[in-house]
Formats: sequence, C-alpha cells, structure tokens
Amino acid sequence: MVSTPRFNPYNHDQNAMVVINYQDQLQPGTFEHAVHYLIEYKLDLSVFHPKYRNDATGRLAYDPAILLKNILFAYSKGITSSREMQWCCETNIIFKALSCDTVPHFTTLASFVSRHADEIEALFEQVLLVCHEQGLLGNELFAIDGCKMSSDASKEWSGTFKELDEKREKREKLRSLIRHHLLEHYARDEAETEADLDRDIRRAKTILSLDAAMNKVDRFLKTHSPRMGRGKRIKEVKSNLTDNESAKMTTSKGTIQGYNGVATVDKKNTRSSLTLRPLAKARNITPCSPF
Repeated sequence: MVSTPRFNPYNHDQNAMVVINYQDQLQPGTFEHAVHYLIEYKLDLSVFHPKYRNDATGRLAYDPAILLKNILFAYSKGITSSREMQWCCETNIIFKALSCDTVPHFTTLASFVSRHADEIEALFEQVLLVCHEQGLLGNELFAIDGCKMSSDASKEWSGTFKELDEKREKREKLRSLIRHHLLEHYARDEAETEADLDRDIRRAKTILSLDAAMNKVDRFLKTHSPRMGRGKRIKEVKSNLTDNESAKMTTSKGTIQGYNGVATVDKKNTRSSLTLRPLAKARNITPCSPF
C-alpha cells in the first residue's frame, strides 16, 4: 500500500497583517538602498520647491523625495506607467519602503514627471553615476556595457584626454537612458486607460483560459484511448485533442497537423475521388465532382 504524504496547507489569496520596519527592507549594498540614501540625505531637492503654492493654504503635498525614489526604482524595473507605479506602491514591499507606505495617485506621479522633467533628469543622472561607481547597476535597466569606473575619488577625474572623453560618453549614455525612460513614461500615461491595466479582468481571463484548456485535456483523456501505430513494432503514436484522426506530417514547408491526400481518377467515368490518409488510419471522403 502506497502512503500519501501530508503537507501544511497554504493559500496565496489572503491578506495578512505583518509587522515590518520599512528601513530594514532597504538592505545596504542594493540599488534601492542607494537610491533611498542619496535622494533622502545627499541631494538638494529645493529646486522643486518654487512650483508648490501650499505654504499657507491648500492640502499637503507629497515630498519630492518620495516621488523621486519610486519613479527611479520603477524605471530600473522597466515600469514606465504612473498607474503601474501606484499599484506597486499599494502591493510591493520595496515600493512601500521607499514611499514610507504612502500611495501617490497616478495623476500625482504623472503631473510631477511632466512638470519637472529637466530637474528629474539632472538628479537621476547624479544618482546613477554614483550607483554605477558602486557596481549597483549590473542587474538594472540602466547598465552600461563595458563601463568600469573606479570608486576612488582621487583617481576618478584623472586620466588622459581619451579616458576623460570616455567618462563623458558614459555620462551621455546614462543621460540618454534617463531621457528614454522619461519619454516612455509620458507616452504610457498618454495612451493607457483604466481598462488597459485592469488586472482583475486579465487575471480572470487567464484563469478561465487555463481552466478551459485543462478541462479539454481531461475530457479527451477520459473519452479516448491511446492511438497505436502500424508496423513491425506497434507503439503508441501522438494523439490530437482537436482532430484525433489527423497526424503530424513533414512537408516542404515544415511540419503540419493534417492528412495525406491521395487523388484517384476513374478513366471510364472521368470521375475523381479523394482519400485522406493519416498515419494510423485511412479516412475516405465522398467522391468529388468530375474534373
């Protein structure tokens, strides 16, 4: 008698209250930690302040540091949609840590990028140059092939004219990558609608499709028997869920799923007939009209 193992039950579709410290989620030596530290403590963000008009009245605004961290980290993951960024702030622990569990609305993110494009580009370039020196861009979308820059400040800006020119080219590459992400961000925000990012609908459609495919296979296995080929060595041949009498055949244009059609002509009556022969079983078709 074969024993049946028992396992601890689990359920992915559940909510849980977990006590965490957001600072602990940003581990030193990671790209997200560097982004957080540099934007939070090293960069001067006062360049954004003049465009705010809520010093005396009006609602509180999101700190530019929060928006910048999430936007740059999103770019590093290939996310250039304000709606996607909002969703990440709602569900992803790293985004939650970078935003201190706030959820900027997608219109806030889109407006911030649109109003401060030049300032964002300049600040992101500084962050990425430092991250590059620290070797933190290897797995990010901002990586530059063949770029090796020492983190020793005393040597960083010394070298031949050729070497200094190469550093300038690397800065241009980073600047170009940042500009590419910003432009893609604009385009995605312009084009997408609520329906485009309705994850519930997409998830439901995917599940229905998987269920239908699984049910189709299950029904086929319950109502059919293995197909056996013909020859000296009788062995099972491949079945097909759509048309089980058809077979895979090699043609001059590649492999197809179908039949081998053989045309015959009756000379006396000048009538034709067509026989379709799969690999395992012949299938006759009613004679066609005369030629």
